[in-house]
Amino acid sequence: MRRSLTFAYPGALDLNTGGYAYDRRVIEKLRASGWEVELLGLGDGFPFPSAQTLAIAERQLSALMDDQLLLIDGLAYGVLDGWARQHAQRLNIVALVHHPLALETGLNERRQQTLRASETAALSAARHVIVTSHATARELVNRYGVAEADITVALPGTDRAPPAKGDGEPPRIVSIGTLSPRKGHDVLIAALKANEDLAWQARIVGNRHLDPNTAKTLEEQIETLGLSDRITLVGECDDSRLELAKADIFALASRYEGYGMVFAEALSQGLPIVACHAGAVPDVVPDDAGILVAVDDVAAFATALRRLLLSPQERLERARAAAKAGALLPSWEDTAAHIGQALDKIL
Repeated sequence: MRRSLTFAYPGALDLNTGGYAYDRRVIEKLRASGWEVELLGLGDGFPFPSAQTLAIAERQLSALMDDQLLLIDGLAYGVLDGWARQHAQRLNIVALVHHPLALETGLNERRQQTLRASETAALSAARHVIVTSHATARELVNRYGVAEADITVALPGTDRAPPAKGDGEPPRIVSIGTLSPRKGHDVLIAALKANEDLAWQARIVGNRHLDPNTAKTLEEQIETLGLSDRITLVGECDDSRLELAKADIFALASRYEGYGMVFAEALSQGLPIVACHAGAVPDVVPDDAGILVAVDDVAAFATALRRLLLSPQERLERARAAAKAGALLPSWEDTAAHIGQALDKIL
């Protein structure tokens, strides 16, 4: 049987974010397993596209042949509810939800309500929904009315990489995530200030251009706190594994994560972790590998960092636990296989 699908996505597929990395690897592995995957770009600005971009995206999607299998990234699909209802019977629509749009940090209540309503309506028109974590699956069942039987959880794969040496002097703290409010870099910076009396160096790796205002605010925060010689905003890197390999501690104060691929990467390279009880993070980071604190609790985050900075032995024990957990993580072949099985059922 010929297995073909159209993969529709917003923005630029080559962007260096966890969501787009997931999309790229899934496309690659589906093709490697025999799927014919046609790419369909829907334009920029989602989930808040211009009226023109939205109209063009809808025209492109409407041009698909009857019964076409369509896998569409939720960043766009969540606001295509009107189009989805019109074509739900004609097309085989499968939504790929990295995390619900309404849970993005920084949205006012009105926008949250609007996004929740549109995404709920769009998901009701999908034949099936693929999510990247059990936490997102629970969210869609409990708050979006999606039936559990209509959801496939396809955890992100993790590439194997050399273990971190963990012998930095002073210890090196690495954080990886787009410079956006949701990633909580402001909390990390404030927590590092509280540990200014200890020896450490920190590197924050992440795209500075997707949210220039946040990037500028973080630069100003670092300068105002007098930490410019100790915290480096690295920008994007081609291979985050190289940064992690040089780290002693991985720290990211995300306010929400649909999965948090970078946490899995840190585990796979045997790094102790400091993070927050946010979204899927507790599902990804075992208790013995990381210290998780409440979201936006600078004092608690600072205390967790201090524990690891002051105790090389605890860092070592948590690093061993991280490596053990990382060895059990799925591969990208596993991820694509789960998705492929779900798509096969629809075909």
